[in-house]
Amino acid sequence: MDADRFWTLPGVTGGIRREGFTVLAPNRLYRPPDWDAEIEHLAAFLPEQPVAVIAGSNGCSAAVRLALALPNRIARLLLAWPATAGDSTVDSHTRAGLAALGASDQNIRALLNGQTLRGVTDNELATLTMPVSVLPSAPENPFHQRRTVDSLRRVLPASEELPGFPEPPRPDFPSHLDRFLASITKFADR
Repeated sequence: MDADRFWTLPGVTGGIRREGFTVLAPNRLYRPPDWDAEIEHLAAFLPEQPVAVIAGSNGCSAAVRLALALPNRIARLLLAWPATAGDSTVDSHTRAGLAALGASDQNIRALLNGQTLRGVTDNELATLTMPVSVLPSAPENPFHQRRTVDSLRRVLPASEELPGFPEPPRPDFPSHLDRFLASITKFADR
């Protein structure tokens, strides 16, 4: 999944731009060996001034790692459809996919390990200082379970939960686009 398929083709980046925002939607690093490599890659896209970051699915882990590494550059953080960690069925599916791409067992463990989110401990999550909002998948699915949102809200008690929506690549997303854009632009404009 790349940024075009997740954010651009479903109309999210264009909709945010129409609301007057500058949008950066970089692709995540292709086959990163670890989270540090991913953060180094993403940090190169950040402007000097603090920005609102909207992350989706597994990108939530990357965004949290980025916010932990560069807290002064992230003004607000929205974790949309956070990918569920620690589910044996989901993890085995993801592990098989990563192995098929040639990832080593060590790299797979590094990418999948975590508590509420992959690649992040709950103690690390609890140190985030910027405002955080969480957007659940509605309806939930095996990869984006409600329990992940509930756990994030427990670890980040000051976080806000936004209304849930299906993920942009899903066929039922277009009917939710306008409400989704209203929700996330309100988040970014605070």
